[in-house]
Order: sequence, then C-alpha cells, then structure tokens
Amino acid sequence: MRVNLRKVLFILPNLFTLSSIFCGFYAAVLCLGRSDGSLPTADDFHRAALLIVFAVFFDAMDGRVARLTKTQSAFGVQIDSLADLSSFGVAPALLVYRWSLAPLGGLGVAVAYGFLACAAIRLARFNVLAMTESGAPKKASGFFAGLPTPGAAGIVVSLIVADHARAGALPGPGNPGLMMAVVIGVSLLMVSNLPFRSFKDAKAGPPLFLFVGVTIASTLAVGFLVHPAFALAWLLGGYVTLAFVEGTLQLSRRVSRRDERRARALARRDAK
Repeated sequence: MRVNLRKVLFILPNLFTLSSIFCGFYAAVLCLGRSDGSLPTADDFHRAALLIVFAVFFDAMDGRVARLTKTQSAFGVQIDSLADLSSFGVAPALLVYRWSLAPLGGLGVAVAYGFLACAAIRLARFNVLAMTESGAPKKASGFFAGLPTPGAAGIVVSLIVADHARAGALPGPGNPGLMMAVVIGVSLLMVSNLPFRSFKDAKAGPPLFLFVGVTIASTLAVGFLVHPAFALAWLLGGYVTLAFVEGTLQLSRRVSRRDERRARALARRDAK
C-alpha cells in the first residue's frame, strides 16, 4: 500500500490546530465548575489560563509547520480561525467573566460578550484580508491590522496567571471595574487599525531590533526579579507599545506625504 506523503503532511499542522481547540475547550470546562456541582476555585481558573497559554503555543506552531511543509491551504485558514474563535474568544471571555466580571451582573456579561464579538470581527476581517478571491491564502504580510486574538487572550490570561502567583495581589476578582476596563481596552485593540507586527517577512531596521532586544531583556529581568508569571504580561505589554509607536510613525509619514502632495499641487498651479 502506497502512502501519500503530502496528505500525511497536510494532517500535521491541523493536529496542532485541533490541540489548540482542545486546550480552549478544556479551559472552558474548568470555568463551568466541578463535577460535584461546586464552583470553580482559584486553582481551576489558573489551570484554565495556563491551558489558553498552551493554546497560544499550538496556534503559533500550526502556521509554522504548514509553511515548513508547504501545506498552506484555504482549509487551514478556515479551521485556524474557528480554533482561534474557540480558544481565544469563547474560552477567555468565559474565563474572565467567571473569574472577575460576574459580580457586575448583566454589565459583566455584556463586557465578556463584547470581547468575544470583537474576536469574531477580528478573525473575519483577517480571513478577508488573508485570502485571494479564489480562496487561496495570500503571502504573509509584515503587519496585522488590529491586535491578534492570541495576543488579546494572552493579555487577559497573563493577568490571571500573575494574580495567582501573587495570591490575589493584582486587581482581578477584588476589582471587577478595573478588569472591565482592561477587557474593553483589549477588545477595542482587536478591531482597531493599529499595525501589529507579525514578524513574518517583515523588514526590520536597527530601531526595531533595539526595541525588541530591550523588551526581551526587560522581560527576562521581570521574570527573574519579580516572578516568572509576570513575564508574559510584560512581554505582551511591550508588543502593544510597539504597535502604538509604529502606528504613530505610520500616521506621521502619511500626513507628511499628504502635505508634500498638496504642496506640489499648489506649486504646479502657481506655475501655470
């Protein structure tokens, strides 16, 4: 019996995607409570947050495996988006609601749902921009429009992991209003037009290398000097900061080019 190696390789990246879905599903199960009917504990929320971190890892790996094995496909794009909606939309929305937002009642439900809705919008926009009219995936760009859903979920769960490491020292269950503001801010970043680097085929100059180097070094310092659980939150904070910096620079360049075009047009009109 002859084995079609290409079909086998096609399955490989999808196994990583399905692993991401499982992590998101199990994280949601932990948030629902225990089999004896008792409410989820702080340890359950911590395990759920770690499962979403593992989902981020599997999500990062499936695309790299697909590119390495040259098995990118429209099917892969679609199942990856479905996995992202499950693991980085539904699971973190349910987790942050049960962990912190539940005391807000209907407002907490609305904020958690807003996170999920923004994740769905972000993924739909990505699918439109990532595919040609025939449905085939386009070549990877150097930037994403808006905060990627794994990064948004990572910001939320990193706070839960850090809070667990410090035994509730961070504003989480004890301050749902502040956590609500964080979730709203992250949700808006997902549907914004801020340019978030994908670090795929992107041209990088010395300023970017310097910024990334400082961010990584400071993340390691935070992990060693404060607590390893704070490293992810610090690293993602640097990623968001980079997007604001580059977004400001891009806007400045667009304004400069517009002013230059306007000046040339006025010069040509005066020359007549």
